[in-house]
Amino acid sequence: MKHYSVMLDEAIQGLNIKDDGVYVDATLGYAGHSSEILKRIKKGKLFAFDADSEAISYSHQLLKGISSNFKIIHSNFMYLGEKLDEESVGLVDGFLFDLGLSSPEIDDANRGFSFMKDAPLDMRMDRTGTLTAATIINHYKEEDLLKLFYEYAEEPRSKDIVREIASYRKNKEITHTLELVEIIKHGVGANYFYKHHPERVIFQALRIEVNGELKAIEKALPDAIKRLNKGGRICVITFHSLEDRIVKNIFKKYSEVDEIFKGMPDIPLEYQPLIKLVNKKPITPSEEELSKNSRSKSAKLRIVERI
Repeated sequence: MKHYSVMLDEAIQGLNIKDDGVYVDATLGYAGHSSEILKRIKKGKLFAFDADSEAISYSHQLLKGISSNFKIIHSNFMYLGEKLDEESVGLVDGFLFDLGLSSPEIDDANRGFSFMKDAPLDMRMDRTGTLTAATIINHYKEEDLLKLFYEYAEEPRSKDIVREIASYRKNKEITHTLELVEIIKHGVGANYFYKHHPERVIFQALRIEVNGELKAIEKALPDAIKRLNKGGRICVITFHSLEDRIVKNIFKKYSEVDEIFKGMPDIPLEYQPLIKLVNKKPITPSEEELSKNSRSKSAKLRIVERI
């Protein structure tokens, strides 16, 4: 199973791992990061989350060849707080969120994530979920589709694309990825299509909606911050501006003093910052990494520490 973990060394270094620490990989995938964490915690414990059964099955075999100090939790990381409570986990020494798709998920045509391969319009990370990309494309109201594409794709020609989808689906259900790509192309015209490739961001928007990705970050990241041990760290790798904006704003909120208390000599404990930024600007992939894995091009790593 070929999978390339983006900024592996930088993320592992950023976690500042302790031998006896408790760590959470919120996005297990194919265990690239988890493997490296597990190798470093001889007396600690790793909890890893994923919604994808195939990834879990593969990763369990890989990790048990390293150590038994881990537990995989089959769940979207949105429920990170609740699931850790179920495991009686208190404070945690480090969280890792790698918000990108695993290469095997992209490369498996049957999953429907790729706009370059024909497949059913699926895009579910968790195959037990009921919402698919096909459901959204065929059954969302036009105004809801438009809102989705404007917000999650930030695509200027969203109106033309939605108009074309609405016209097409009156006569035939849209079921496959390349069918949707052709509809997008027809809606914006070939010139705009080949110049701007709107299908990339439209597919991104559908994937985000199917898997509740942005809502998951908004819920899980504050939970992780509140669960951090003093000196514990959170590393988050994002892959597009929507994710990165949410992460940046959450980190800003918890690392700054509220405007009301700025300049006061004694700030009440409950209003003091919980974290500090380890890197003021996001870390980006090295030239060497970019030459090995072009998919890492848009990645940004942000690290914070509990104070």
